[in-house]
Amino acid sequence: MGGQYRIRGDKYPRMRPRRRRGRLVVLAVASVAALGMVGWGTLQLIDVFTGGGGEASAAGPKSDCGTRATPSPSATAPLPKPGGITVNVLNATTRSGLAKQTADELKKRGFKIGDVGNAPKTYDKKVKGTGILLGPAASLNTSLPVLATQLTTAESRTDTRKGATVDLIIGDRFKQLTKKPDADKALTALVQPKPTTSASKKSC
Repeated sequence: MGGQYRIRGDKYPRMRPRRRRGRLVVLAVASVAALGMVGWGTLQLIDVFTGGGGEASAAGPKSDCGTRATPSPSATAPLPKPGGITVNVLNATTRSGLAKQTADELKKRGFKIGDVGNAPKTYDKKVKGTGILLGPAASLNTSLPVLATQLTTAESRTDTRKGATVDLIIGDRFKQLTKKPDADKALTALVQPKPTTSASKKSC
């Protein structure tokens, strides 16, 4: 045979044109993209009907879910009023008249006054600061803090006495009680402390 279909050797000529693989690849990519779009659309419809809105919730934004302020334990602890505290006013200095003068001022501020006079030998002329507030162990968190609002620079101590009476022992650096307006503010803050923040989570 002659012409373009002449047989040469043991090979035969191709009678069909080669398939175009490029079209198959394009069709395959288009099919995958179409399936992806269908799947994404289905997920969106599911979110709409099931309420799956990402971070949004019926409880409101996350900013509402923080810490809650709760009163500190001291806010509920009962503290006596000045009228429920009996104070012995004792002078440990060499200046005369301080005990009576201080006792009169404490009485005006609502405290009950017990003994007024000189301090015992244990403290006489041995208190270098403004004063010492002395009482039984039970008064450390009750009567003594209330009395301390009247002389904020005094030192608080406890002893083994019986009863609820407390002592105000006047020291060498004592000049006068804390000014009444300042003492009233300190007393108000003590009786009604601000709530503290605790890490209690809200349910969101």
